[in-house]
Amino acid sequence: MFCSCQKHEVRFSRQAVGRDATPPASQIVDEISSLSGRAPERAQRSASYRVPDVRRVVRNRLSPGRRPCGRREHFDMHIHRLVSVAIAAAALAWSATASAHEHATWFQGEDAGFPAPTGASDIVPEGSKLMRLFDGGCALTEGVAAGHDGYMYFSDITFTKFCPDPSGQYVQAGNIWRYDPASGDATVFRSPSGMSNGIKFDRDGNMLAALGADYGGRMLIKTDMASGKSYVLSGTYAGKPYNALNDITIDEQGRIYYSDPRYLGHEPVFQPGFAVYRLDTDGSVDRIITNGGKTNGVLISPDQSTFYLVSNDNGWLGFMQLDETDQAPIVGLHLLQAYDLNADGTVSNRRVLVDYATHYPGQPCSGPDGLVADVDGNIYIAERCEHRPGIAVRDPDGNEIAFISTGEELPTNVGFGRGVERNVLYVTSGKSLYKIKLGKDGYELP
Repeated sequence: MFCSCQKHEVRFSRQAVGRDATPPASQIVDEISSLSGRAPERAQRSASYRVPDVRRVVRNRLSPGRRPCGRREHFDMHIHRLVSVAIAAAALAWSATASAHEHATWFQGEDAGFPAPTGASDIVPEGSKLMRLFDGGCALTEGVAAGHDGYMYFSDITFTKFCPDPSGQYVQAGNIWRYDPASGDATVFRSPSGMSNGIKFDRDGNMLAALGADYGGRMLIKTDMASGKSYVLSGTYAGKPYNALNDITIDEQGRIYYSDPRYLGHEPVFQPGFAVYRLDTDGSVDRIITNGGKTNGVLISPDQSTFYLVSNDNGWLGFMQLDETDQAPIVGLHLLQAYDLNADGTVSNRRVLVDYATHYPGQPCSGPDGLVADVDGNIYIAERCEHRPGIAVRDPDGNEIAFISTGEELPTNVGFGRGVERNVLYVTSGKSLYKIKLGKDGYELP
């Protein structure tokens, strides 16, 4: 094939991704939409850009008969960069052109039939309610997060005691689902998932996943969403495997914080206690919290000053506690805690905002779980209290200001959408995925 070194022959040049990115973005949207038969405006709303299709569009957009000079791997790297540009540009076009009217045409789900939310109307507008979007999980949906491509991603933890294959002979190995807010379609993004639990996306659009036990990976991984390749960010600490990674949060400097409890699994527990770790941008790992109980949900406030940590201790370490012949587990602390987050990524000044044992005296409560923040710093926390399950909205000091009931279902995690869905809260609970429109936008990494 003829090789041209003239940079102007490449239509998606470096200039095309500068200040005048809108024209190429619209061209990309037009071409990508034609791949699936969507109208261009439909593609802009859904941001459903499959990476292989985008890669093909970018390759074809290079002038016929012209290709960048150099070896094949250089050309592939060039294509990879252009794919990233194409996805980002198309997402910008989607966000810029979507309107409230267009959003109303998206898949809305079905009314879950839960009690009406209560509390501040600026948080939960009158008439807002949880809508069921998906109920195809096996044991426990978890870790819902918005990708930069407009999809919502969430874990389906297929605990091996509960999720055999159709024949009953083998066990499932975990799934990550991808949900399209526009069409309502849910497809398996990854299986096996390594028993992924918490999921987050960094500022570059990479997926971070906390892998648990029960034949899972017990590690922190990153997936490049453009190439599909995954990388192990941390697989051990002090030469020993983690217990079962659970949740993830990221600060504005790019440092990653993750919790490491253990609830169910066949593997030995090697790490002493249940801790929170910090992965710095240079790849080093530090154990920063050892006094937080059975560490679970983690969150950094939008102003970067506070580190929130959930302790959820049901006393379980493995499947033996589920057998009737075993003694009942000893339940530990169910807490919402806060620490000062220092500039160097360390924490100090631990305080308990909510002690669920005393907050709901005499009432059964399986404690808090995943949590997320809006732009004002309010906390949305999945509370698994059997007498009152739902999403509690709390101010930065832990005071409840609104409540979103999940009926009799015990929720596991929450996550805001992106773009026109930045004020839509997604909720994982049981085998299902829900959403509700709120009066606040979710916080995103800048």
